[in-house]
Amino acid sequence: MSLSRRSLLAAGGALGAVAAGSTAVNAAPAPAASGHGRVRTGFERLAADGYALLAGERVGVVTNPTGVTPDARHIVDVMHADERVDLVAVFGPEHGFRGTAQAGGSEGRYDDPATGLPVYDTYLKSGQPLADVFTASGVDTVVFDIQDVGARFYTYIWTLYDCMAAAALAGKRFVVLDRPNPVTGRAALGPVLDRAFATFVGREPIAQAHGMTVAELAGLFNGEFLTVPAALETVRMTGWRRTEFFDATGLPWVPPSPNMPTPETALVYSGTCLFEGTNLSEGRGTTRPFELLGAEGVDRRWAEAANALGLPGVRFREAYFAPTFSKFQGRTVGGVQLHVHDREAFDPVRTGIGLLVTARGSWSGFAWRADHWIDRLTGSARVRTLIDAGAGVDEVVGAWEADLKAFRTVREEYLLYR
Repeated sequence: MSLSRRSLLAAGGALGAVAAGSTAVNAAPAPAASGHGRVRTGFERLAADGYALLAGERVGVVTNPTGVTPDARHIVDVMHADERVDLVAVFGPEHGFRGTAQAGGSEGRYDDPATGLPVYDTYLKSGQPLADVFTASGVDTVVFDIQDVGARFYTYIWTLYDCMAAAALAGKRFVVLDRPNPVTGRAALGPVLDRAFATFVGREPIAQAHGMTVAELAGLFNGEFLTVPAALETVRMTGWRRTEFFDATGLPWVPPSPNMPTPETALVYSGTCLFEGTNLSEGRGTTRPFELLGAEGVDRRWAEAANALGLPGVRFREAYFAPTFSKFQGRTVGGVQLHVHDREAFDPVRTGIGLLVTARGSWSGFAWRADHWIDRLTGSARVRTLIDAGAGVDEVVGAWEADLKAFRTVREEYLLYR
């Protein structure tokens, strides 16, 4: 892994710098939550300031259904109704602005029925083609407000990355409104991407569970990875601690994508999404995606082997289910359900590796996807080849420790909350 480690700019005035080419509203350390209060998102702070940061600008917003106020109104509807904001465009990511598309889909170009605003599709667009979309929209400033879930392969952070790069190409200002990492920001976990395996589920060398907020990631992207840094400004939250899970924020949970129904899904996702790279179901088409895993022919031996690992904070139940779509649609499969009983101790990435190792060892039908998608998810061929060679959980996890340590060092420079 190679990171350039550009130094941070010194903070100054009302807008303090957080990374090369970027500024943050109120750059002083954010106050800790009181224990009985609630987190105020970047959008709330922007609105409370009368949208001064956007004054005189034609504004476009990159968002999806998660861009909501504490009373569950969408920020596009709120801003459109406020004469202090000249909102002229919306940009939709994977799944779309209103969230109607399944994985690997988007809503295309249309006019939003509720506001009449033009909605542009950003999904799978990057570089000059995406810059051309921003230019055609007529915006001066692009605002990003999407709830992330903390995993490298969740595509919204790469929408953020691509939009920042495109805004720089198009000469547009870029503003990130921060939201909590729902699974805490305590630590980065898992393998770090090798750039040779870069795709839209991982553009740059960050950890599989990055432990950052979107504003922190924006600073990291600008300071370490973008060849031409964006004219970046970030609006922080107040009241969020790195140790807090989503249920401590007081904010409403809106599913960021159709198969991310609850914060509990997000808790396991950075580990169990690895099953997308296998011939087992990752639980899509059930009410517990990424918590239920299985395939035809799997029986109680998998749950027994997984429990025998003694993985911290989690137990595994023998489970049977029939997905309504995706793998094994309409067919009954056997497998496991994860039950996280101690989320403070739970390590989702180690758990995901443990489940891969025991699935391969307890079911003769186990196979990787033929396109080796697992390598794109883990960020290299190392996890797959180690497991195929019979490596145990400790050996697989130990193989990425040096890269992870280096990433954690760089990550520390871009953290906005303590």
